[in-house]
Amino acid sequence: MNMHSFCLHIILYAGLISLSSHAADSGSNNEHWSFLPVKRSPLPVDPNQPIDSFLERKLKDKRVKPNPKATPISLIKRVSIILTGLPPNPNAVSSFLTSYEKDPQSSYEELVDRLLSSKRFGERWAQHWLDVIRWAETNGSESNLYRNMSWIYRDYVIRSFNEDLPYNQFVKEQLAGDLFGKGDATGFLVSGSHVPAATVGQIPEAIRQARADRMDEVIQTVTSSLLGLTMNCARCHDHKFDPLTIKDYYSLVGVFQDIEFGSRSPEYASDHPVAIVASKILTSIKNHRIDLVNTGPWEEDWGGYKDAFFEPVKTQSVRIQFKTPYVAIDELEIYGPDSTEDNFALASVGSKVQGPEEMATRGRSGVNRINDGEYGTMVWRAKAPKGSKDKPWAIVTFAEPKTINSLRLSSNREYYYETDYLTLKSKLQFSTYQIQILKPDGSWKTVFSTHRINQLNETNVQRKSILKKLNLLIAEFSEKSPRPSFIGRFIKPEVSYILERGSPESPGNEVNPAAPDLFKGNLGLDNKSEGTKRRKLFAEWITSPHNPLLARVMVNRLWQNVFGKGIVTTASDFGNAGTEPTHPELLDWLSSEFMSPQTIKAKPWSIKSMIRLMVLSEAFQRSSSSRDESINKDSINSLLWRYEPKRVDAEVIRDSILKASGKLSTTVGGRSYRIHNVKKTYAQWEVINNYGDQTWRRMIYQERMRRVDDHLFSAFDFPDCGQVRGKRPVSTTPLQALNLLNSKFITEQASIIAKKCEDETNDMSSAVRLCFELLLNRNPENDEFQFSLKLAQSDGLRFVCRALINSNEFVFIP
Repeated sequence: MNMHSFCLHIILYAGLISLSSHAADSGSNNEHWSFLPVKRSPLPVDPNQPIDSFLERKLKDKRVKPNPKATPISLIKRVSIILTGLPPNPNAVSSFLTSYEKDPQSSYEELVDRLLSSKRFGERWAQHWLDVIRWAETNGSESNLYRNMSWIYRDYVIRSFNEDLPYNQFVKEQLAGDLFGKGDATGFLVSGSHVPAATVGQIPEAIRQARADRMDEVIQTVTSSLLGLTMNCARCHDHKFDPLTIKDYYSLVGVFQDIEFGSRSPEYASDHPVAIVASKILTSIKNHRIDLVNTGPWEEDWGGYKDAFFEPVKTQSVRIQFKTPYVAIDELEIYGPDSTEDNFALASVGSKVQGPEEMATRGRSGVNRINDGEYGTMVWRAKAPKGSKDKPWAIVTFAEPKTINSLRLSSNREYYYETDYLTLKSKLQFSTYQIQILKPDGSWKTVFSTHRINQLNETNVQRKSILKKLNLLIAEFSEKSPRPSFIGRFIKPEVSYILERGSPESPGNEVNPAAPDLFKGNLGLDNKSEGTKRRKLFAEWITSPHNPLLARVMVNRLWQNVFGKGIVTTASDFGNAGTEPTHPELLDWLSSEFMSPQTIKAKPWSIKSMIRLMVLSEAFQRSSSSRDESINKDSINSLLWRYEPKRVDAEVIRDSILKASGKLSTTVGGRSYRIHNVKKTYAQWEVINNYGDQTWRRMIYQERMRRVDDHLFSAFDFPDCGQVRGKRPVSTTPLQALNLLNSKFITEQASIIAKKCEDETNDMSSAVRLCFELLLNRNPENDEFQFSLKLAQSDGLRFVCRALINSNEFVFIP
C-alpha cells in the first residue's frame, strides 16, 4: 500500500470511528431530534403565512434578502408542473394572465385549487410515492418475471391521492387493506424485489434464506417509506448508528410473518363496483351449477386450475388416478358442498397424501408438497417407467370422514397468477384422470372420470348448452371480478427468532411481534397471534399521533417534491446518519398541523391541504433568478431566498411532449401499456416499441420493468426500481441531449407538433409562435423568432420543435 492510499484509509477509519461514536452517544439516551415527540412551536409572525413566518426569521438573521415574486408565466408553469406533472396549455396561460392582472392572489389561489382537483394531480403525486417504495411490475430476479395484475396497486395509489385519502388511513390500508375492503392496497408490502420459488429451487437452506430475504424487503419498504429509518441495517447486528437492535428487527419481522410475495384476489368492500359485478356473475355461475347437478359430473377450466364436480359423497380417502404417464402438480384441494372455503386436503388440518415414490422425478419436491396450501410451480412431478402400464396416482387421507363434492388440481398456479408475457408459459400438466373414493368395505368407487364427462358432454344436448353458458360466465368472471393480482398472499405466521448474523441457519431467541422498543412498540402480541391482528395493531401504532416519525417523514417528502429538496435532505433516513433539518421548528409545526390542523382549514392528515399550504407560500412563488449577494451568503439556498430551478423528471418531459402534440391520452388507470417483448422465462426483457400510439398515455402507466433500460428516458435518471428512492438523482450527460434530438419518439412527435401548428395557423410566422407557446408557454423574443423562422423556412418547422424540446427552458421548472 502506497502512502497516499494509507493516508486515505486512516482518514476514512477516523471518520467512521467519529461517526460511530456520535451515533452511540446519541443513541444512548435516545435524544436524537427525530426520535423526540413532535413539538408545535408558536408562529413567529403572521398566522396567515405560517411557512413564510418561520423562513423569514432565518433570512433576517443571516441578512439575506429574498427574491421578488416570479412572473405570472413562471408561476403558472411552475405550479402546473409541480401539481400535475404537465405544463399549462396556451389558453390556460392566456386566461391566467388576464385574471392575474386584475387580482394576483385570488387568481393564483383559484389556479392552485383547480390543479389540485384535477385527476392529473393523483397521477403525478402517485409517482413520487411509487419511487419511494421502488414499485415495479417485475420481480427483479434472474428471470425477472412479470408480476401479473400488480398495476392495481398503482391505480389504488392514484385514486388515494386524487380523493385526498387521509394519510393515516392511506398507511393503514397499505398495511392491512384486506381488513378495510381495500385489498389492492397491500401491494405496498410486496413492492420490493424477490426471487420466485421456481428459481430458488428445493434445497431447504435456500428456501429459508429466500424467505428471510423477502421479509427483509418488506421491512425495508415499511420502515424506509413510513418511518425514515434504515431498519434493515439491524438484520445481522444492532444498528451501528441508531438505537435499533437486532431484536427490534426480528420483532418487526414477526408483525409481517403472514405476508408472502405472491398473488391473491383483492378483498373489496361489498359496495365496490368490481365486487358488485363479481357478485352478480358468481350468482349466475352457481345457478348454472345447480342446473348441471342432475346431468352428472362436470369439469370447469379456470385457467390456472381445473375444478372437478361430482355428487356429494362421504369418505375418508380420495384417490386421483391419472391416465397419462407423466403429471406435474403444484397443489391439490378438496371441498365439500357446504365448505367452499375449507380445503379438506390441507396437511395443516390433519390430512395426509401419498404417491408412487418410484415414479417421483429426481430433484423435485415430494408428493407431500401438493397439500401444503402453497401453490407453486409443478412442485411434484411423477413419471411412469417406459413401457409400464402403471400411471401416476395420489391418495389423500383425511383425519376423519368428510362429505365432499369437488376437487381442484393445478400444475403451475404461481406462473399463471403471478406472471405473464412468457412465450413458454406452462400449461396444466395433466389431462385425463379419474377420482375415486374409498368405500367402507375397502374398495374404490369412481365418482369422476374425464373420459365419462367427455361422453356426457357430447350426448346430452341440454348439458352441452348449460356448459357453454357456464364457460362464458367463468371467462367473464375471470375478467371482471377481483382477479388474482400480485398484491401479496397470506400464509400462517411462523414463529420469529433472532437470526444470528442474519442467517436462517442460526436461529437464536424467540421474539414476539412488536414495533421498535425505541418508540414503546409493545403491541401486546405473541407468536400465536393471527397475522391480521398483528398488522392491524401495528397500523394503529404507526399512525398514532404519538409516533414522532410518520408525520415528519411524510411532510418532509411533500416539501421535497414542492421545493426540490427536503427540510431534511436525507428523506428516507431520519436517523443519526441522516442530515439535521434546516428549519426544525417549521418541520415540527407542519407535522403538527398535518395531524391536527389548527391554523388552516383542513381535515386531519390531508395531503392536498398540506401541499396547498406550501405552494401558496411566498417562498414557493419567488423568482428563481440568481443574485451574487445572496449566493455568497447562502450558496445552497438552504434559506429559500429564491425558488431553486430544477430539471423535471423523465415522465414530465415525455408527457409534456405528448400534450404539446395533442396526442396525450387522459385515460385514468388500467393495465400498463406495453413497450417490451414477450420472452422466455430466463431471457431478458427488450424494448420493442416505446413510441407508437399505444404508448400515448401518461408515463406512470408505462410498464415498470426492473433491470431494463427503456432506451430513451432512463438517461434522465428514471429509477430502476431496485432500491428505495427517497429522491431521484439529477445528472447531466451528452446522452440526454442526443436522446431529445434524435430518438424516434422525439422526431415523430416533433413532426406531429409541427403539423398541428401549421394546421392551426395561416402562415409560418404564426406557426413558429404557436410552437413556442405549446413547448415553452411563451412568445419568442425577437432574435429567437427570427432564427426559428429562418430554420423553419429552410429545413421545416419540425426542426424548430426539436430544438425547443432540446432547450434547458423546456426541461427545467422556472
